[in-house]
Amino acid sequence: MDNNRQTQQPPPATLPANARLPINHCNLPAVILGSLTYQQHPVPLELDGIRNFHADLFRTLAPIPQHAARSQAFQDYVSAHFLLDHLDEAGLAKDKTKKKRINANYLRMARGWSFDSDGREGAILKRWVESRFGLLARHHAGPLQGRHSEAYERYVTEGTRGLYATNALEAQLDLLYTYCQYELLQAHPEETHLSLYRGINRIDEHEILETLGGGRYRVLFNNLNSFTSSRERADEFGDYILIAEVPLPKIFFFNRLLPGMLKGEDEFVVVGGVYEVSISTL
Repeated sequence: MDNNRQTQQPPPATLPANARLPINHCNLPAVILGSLTYQQHPVPLELDGIRNFHADLFRTLAPIPQHAARSQAFQDYVSAHFLLDHLDEAGLAKDKTKKKRINANYLRMARGWSFDSDGREGAILKRWVESRFGLLARHHAGPLQGRHSEAYERYVTEGTRGLYATNALEAQLDLLYTYCQYELLQAHPEETHLSLYRGINRIDEHEILETLGGGRYRVLFNNLNSFTSSRERADEFGDYILIAEVPLPKIFFFNRLLPGMLKGEDEFVVVGGVYEVSISTL
């Protein structure tokens, strides 16, 4: 037997072509940031121009040592920059604009996601992920079978209508993601991943790309997903626990980022793509 012969390992699962767009607004293309290789070897993700455009915010945050004080400074900045407390000055006249559009802001999107990820806010957030990261939604109130299916067209219509005539809502979400990344770096300066959990009843609730054995799988997640950092909390939502090592740059926001942001305890909202995961019954 040739001692130099090495066991051939299967090639890393890559993001399928039908799960990505050719362009995005990020420093890495979807085919890379959505791949298994990215999960294993993540690098920072930056949305085009956001950190530079809002440089004043991050200069303000830099000398503040407490998370709570930084959180308040962030909310004050967003309110002032987007005129959230003076919507008439932002061009949203109450007598001409529907109430839902007037009230649409980054906090309402996050809370709406927590209440129903398949609702209007969920469609808006998934559409934002498509635009910024180039990862196509796989599920919204049911499977989305192809970009030209009726289900996908309904999802696009709901997300597009939700964004129409709002107060730069996508730009607010850009800043929310960028601030989240800033805070994660403060809290986890030496870490690249967080172990996060989902309660499931069976693995085929997800798109399985490869079964590795020993309770490990390579799966294609929806472009936006809810996880929890509490294993005990995940156990309340299914008979099995799905465990994923999530790169920090793929965390969009989490419930402790801002006071009262989400109802779910220890919820993390995570950008999808291909992940290697494990399933546990304990």
